[in-house]
Amino acid sequence: MPEVLSTTTQHVRQRPDRTAASVRSILTAAWPITAVFVLSNAATPLYVLWQRSMGFSKGTLTVIFAFYIVGLLASLLVSGIASDRLGRKAVLIPALLLALAACLVFATAASVVALIVARLFTGIAVGAVVSAGMAAVSDVAGPERRRQGALLASCAMVSGAGLGPLAAGILAQTVAGPTVTVFAVEAVLLLTALVAVLRLPLPKPARTAQTAQTAHTKRTAPTAGGSWIRIPSVPPHGRLPLLHGIAAFAPGITATSFVLSLGPSLLANLLHSGSRILAGCTAFVMFAAATGAQFAVHRLSRRRILLVSLGATTLAMAALAGAVTAGSAPLLFTAAVLAGVGQGLGQLAGLSLLNATIPVHRLAEANAALNVGGYLAAGTLPVAAGYLSDAVGLSTSASVFAAVLAALAIGGAAVVVATRHRVEEPA
Repeated sequence: MPEVLSTTTQHVRQRPDRTAASVRSILTAAWPITAVFVLSNAATPLYVLWQRSMGFSKGTLTVIFAFYIVGLLASLLVSGIASDRLGRKAVLIPALLLALAACLVFATAASVVALIVARLFTGIAVGAVVSAGMAAVSDVAGPERRRQGALLASCAMVSGAGLGPLAAGILAQTVAGPTVTVFAVEAVLLLTALVAVLRLPLPKPARTAQTAQTAHTKRTAPTAGGSWIRIPSVPPHGRLPLLHGIAAFAPGITATSFVLSLGPSLLANLLHSGSRILAGCTAFVMFAAATGAQFAVHRLSRRRILLVSLGATTLAMAALAGAVTAGSAPLLFTAAVLAGVGQGLGQLAGLSLLNATIPVHRLAEANAALNVGGYLAAGTLPVAAGYLSDAVGLSTSASVFAAVLAALAIGGAAVVVATRHRVEEPA
């Protein structure tokens, strides 16, 4: 009897250790996502410096930002499929090396072309990370922790997106040669992420006869078949979850993209201040709200998370319109916070729905499809707003943007409500 008790006690004592190790493994897998997303927005507080030295317009600024979206979308056409076929590391390692190259180009940029190249490289790296990196987190989490994996992967993305502009804003305001210092620090973070990827237990995917037979029975393309470059897709049973995810994620990511690209200029107009720390803090608070909101609501049903996301984005656009009409900086900060909540929750719901419905051998491609749907809107609407601001003024442009995006968010909510009984919930 004492031996039984001893064995049982030992088993109970070991369980927390295994649980802790599992959480550490998930966090390690999520670190490359954070590191790359730090790079994605690190340039935000520095555009004022480059704009002053190179003399480009707000329209050109949004074009520079849009090349990030171009690179990201191009990457998503192949990275998810390549990750599912070759393995996560085969995609993540080149992505991190390309991110390091982007740091070098940013640090030495002396022209708009250089900034475009750096943003293009960054977008390609981010596209690989949001498909292969998030799938790697799900792989490490395992089927019993898929929901936790989706939460930590999503939080890794938004926390990196917020830390980048905050750190860059502080460094840009306090150190000499900020454009070099910011990207030297980021290069160190990327190197640690590269080490983390190399150490992750992520073997290449193995195709078995059973998997091939299952794919044939369901009439879905096997992982090894089909074109390497194509618009990412999901199996038929995953189309509605993907639609729900895009319906919430696209308006949210578009709102935060506007804040990142034109927010500093709008803030400077309202406060008559070009403070890089203030611009960085605004972006940080936006993504901190996105992270906090995900932890706050992750136990709610997916349908409710979708609707809260779309409601937050709609309120964000109302606050943005109010900010430019009344010339109110507090309303602009409110709009940024609500935009962050909208993106964070839309992203969490989308990833969670895909993790619950898409088989592992198609998960990276499904993640890519979600991001293609989101970033298409995020790449076009802010650019249109930037050129419209050159023609009619930033305040009018921001008001038009707010009205269009609010209409998209309301339309997304209508889609979710109309198909609410078909949203899959965890047991």
